[in-house]
Amino acid sequence: MRKTNQSPGEKIVKDIKRATRKQYSSEEKIRIVLDGLRGEDSIAELCRREGISQDVYYKWSKDFMEAGKRRLAGDTARAATTDEVKDLRREARDLKEVVAEQTLELRLLKKSMIDGGGDQE
Repeated sequence: MRKTNQSPGEKIVKDIKRATRKQYSSEEKIRIVLDGLRGEDSIAELCRREGISQDVYYKWSKDFMEAGKRRLAGDTARAATTDEVKDLRREARDLKEVVAEQTLELRLLKKSMIDGGGDQE
């Protein structure tokens, strides 16, 4: 049975490990996967050297292969991030406001020309 009540010290150590866990960039992941594909060292040796588990390596390798397969198949569409979607919606709203203002201004100018042009003789 697993112990669920952690001592304060255990919780602190766990929080520190979580906060200091290394985050790998996509470039680092690609480099590690390519090193594994070259086969110069065993996957176990590569993983020890890089400080990752073999499960992590094989997940990255699978993701790498799947992304390559999609790209070669011509599936170049990608999902926009939430921030990108928000930015695009904000930009579209701002552009719509500009178009509405320009349309109103144009109508007012046309109306003033029609009204003002008929009074002068």
